[in-house]
Amino acid sequence: MSEVSGGGQPMSPSVMRRAKSWATAMNSACRTARSVRKSYSARSSSDSGFLGRLLVGALLRAGAFGGEPISRLVLVDRVAWPHDSQGAGVPVQVVRGELLEHLDTVFAEPVDVLFHLAAAVSAECEADFDLGMRANVDATRGLVEAARAQSREGGPAVRMLFASSVAVYGSHPALPLPPAVSESTVPVPRSSYGTQKLMCEHLIADCTRRGFIDGRVVRLMTVAVRPGRPNAAASGFLSGIVREPLAGLPAVCPVDPGLKVALSSPRRTVAGILRVAEAERGTGPGRLDGPLPVNLPALTVSVADMLTTLRQVAGDTVADRVAVAPDPAVEAIVGSWPAVFDHQRAAALGLGPDPSFLSVLQDYLTDHPDAVATPLH
Repeated sequence: MSEVSGGGQPMSPSVMRRAKSWATAMNSACRTARSVRKSYSARSSSDSGFLGRLLVGALLRAGAFGGEPISRLVLVDRVAWPHDSQGAGVPVQVVRGELLEHLDTVFAEPVDVLFHLAAAVSAECEADFDLGMRANVDATRGLVEAARAQSREGGPAVRMLFASSVAVYGSHPALPLPPAVSESTVPVPRSSYGTQKLMCEHLIADCTRRGFIDGRVVRLMTVAVRPGRPNAAASGFLSGIVREPLAGLPAVCPVDPGLKVALSSPRRTVAGILRVAEAERGTGPGRLDGPLPVNLPALTVSVADMLTTLRQVAGDTVADRVAVAPDPAVEAIVGSWPAVFDHQRAAALGLGPDPSFLSVLQDYLTDHPDAVATPLH
């Protein structure tokens, strides 16, 4: 996936299953099964419960996927899930552990849809190449091979939603980025994380071409503002410079505040994941046309504008808790990512970016009132 700015650990897949089940993988796993071809079984792998839990919550509230009732969800994650991960009338099975160690559980019954969000993030992958290959490439290949085996044995072809990242793009003197990046822009990743995500994209595309799976790839923007503790994402500071000051804690901005970034709120990100997963293939508005990934819409904003918005909403005392201390290693990774995107492919599916960083901040304050140390006026 793209980086989830702010914190958490990688998670396993979540699967949704119908009577001929679906599998969906996020950084946690969720499975549902549909009865007599009218209910779905889903699995999902998630990022320590953040996007994974939001996605599962959306599925449970809807009670349906693609217009069909969900009969079962199977969630796979490295961390424990809350007891409220149950929906009215939708059984939920939670499997705790490493994704690669639980593929037999994920595919114990036929899978229809799989949301795969699990990942080791950018700075982790730069620090430990082998970790990135295991968590990102090996885990994805394991899921694809299990889905392929299901199809080969006469089961349904899994609809697999893979969360890739804006990090597949990078600027290089020999191939500079265009003013606005689109899905037709050649990806030139400048990090191991971005390279691993691109490897997975190509594997999923080839397996889809061959009919092994129905793969869908979304490239996530940096997701902010997210709750919780910081993680090893290079972009984590984009949540931290908002979250920590609001909680009464100091924060460090490791880049030039003039740097522009591509952001998406958690709400918009989950909506985009579900829209691409549910879309019917074909041409025309509302359909998923062709094999290319979908870049989820991005709000382009400078770090300075983010800090200004924080000051306007929360006041000087809160905003002054942010100290600017450039870190060349972080700047090299985050600064290589594009900030401006052409949204035509996503717009054809009815998706759009957050209107402003003010709306992103207001969403965070609404969704996480307990994360604010002092009430805002």
